[in-house]
Amino acid sequence: MKKIVLRDDEMPRQWYNVVPDIPNGLRPPLDPVSHKPISPDKLGAIFPQGLIEQEMSQERFIPIPEEVLEIYSIWRPSPLVRANKLEQALGTKAKIYFKNESVSPIGSHKGNSAVPQAFFNKREGIKRLTTETGAGQWGAALSFATSKFDMACKVYMVRVSYDQKPYRKFMMQTYGGEVVASPSADTKIGREILARTPDTPGALGMAISEALEDAFAHADTNYSLGSVLNHVVLHQSIVGLEAKKQMEIAGDYPDVIIGCCGGGSNFAGLIVPYVPDYLEGKKIRFVGCEPASCPSLTSGKLAYDTGDVAMMTPLLCMYTLGHDFVPPGMHAGGLRYHGMAPIVSALAREGIVTPMALHQLECFEAGVLFARTEGIIPAPESTHAIRGAIIEAMKDPKEPKTILFNLSGTGVIDLPSYDQYLQGNLQDYSYPQQDIDESLAKLPNIP
Repeated sequence: MKKIVLRDDEMPRQWYNVVPDIPNGLRPPLDPVSHKPISPDKLGAIFPQGLIEQEMSQERFIPIPEEVLEIYSIWRPSPLVRANKLEQALGTKAKIYFKNESVSPIGSHKGNSAVPQAFFNKREGIKRLTTETGAGQWGAALSFATSKFDMACKVYMVRVSYDQKPYRKFMMQTYGGEVVASPSADTKIGREILARTPDTPGALGMAISEALEDAFAHADTNYSLGSVLNHVVLHQSIVGLEAKKQMEIAGDYPDVIIGCCGGGSNFAGLIVPYVPDYLEGKKIRFVGCEPASCPSLTSGKLAYDTGDVAMMTPLLCMYTLGHDFVPPGMHAGGLRYHGMAPIVSALAREGIVTPMALHQLECFEAGVLFARTEGIIPAPESTHAIRGAIIEAMKDPKEPKTILFNLSGTGVIDLPSYDQYLQGNLQDYSYPQQDIDESLAKLPNIP
């Protein structure tokens, strides 16, 4: 295993904003009531001005505050690793590299956005943040970040993951976060959902509605989102910026870059610094690997939709399965979101991003192989990227190519999921197209 590590003084000091470089641009977010482009004033009800400016920015490079860099330095720069043992096990001539984001304190890439989000909120006098979390990685990251800025944090964790992944809950509580299973009895929307469907596994769209309701009800509280939005992708671009420097040190350049896709943050963070190279004619492919049980890119529709079941968020132009879509309780809980980031959606719209839908059994198989060859147990979400890398490497094992993927998180806290897989208790699930069509029929009627 060959590890490429940057010096501390080589950590990027600016984030890269891909929005100005997207061909044909992004469609503007719309007000959920008027269906007109939303004003910064309305966004100010739940976001600090610093993040709103980043969300709407057309600047390509945005400075990272010194306070954020100081906390980043706990784990950044993260290593780039050549997966030699995996290559040998596959018998491929492909070179496989991975960006190891599992080295952060909370074991995933999510801290890259949680820290600046907490910083900008604290700077504007906010004392408390609410959020949702699927697998618990984002909830843990925001609990960590708010602890650094002496803020309170309440996390609405999707019920199926709350039950499957208790150690994520313990991690949030250790950092001082308050965690409840969503839908919960703590909010009006949560109580309404429980009254209609008491046995629901929950969904990120439900948890977002609860977190938003909570934020609106408290003057000292803002809402924080761990994926999808432009400013989240901006913060995650540090992953790809570091990877480009490290690949140069390795004397290599990727032919294909791969990441798992739920809301799109870790995938986008790795690929966006390479998009200008693609637009300049560099032969490079970007493959987003999503679960077949929640296939927004491969089976969804590019349309305006809201991010939550209560339709409280701005309307975003994205690939979506419908805001009231409730995916099954698969173990890659961080990928159980109905919509894809507008930036990733626009890149897919332009044919720059290629989506790939994968089943959970083949992904867990890839995760076990990766653990036994490279020694790292990957998060269930990250196994989708590993499976995608294996597929690319084995299309023609004799073809030399360079593959780069994002190991977005560790799976040590997800060992009960691996236990279920190793005991043969997991099964694949493809969401019926008829059910997807029924959900899509409820989209807002916007041209």
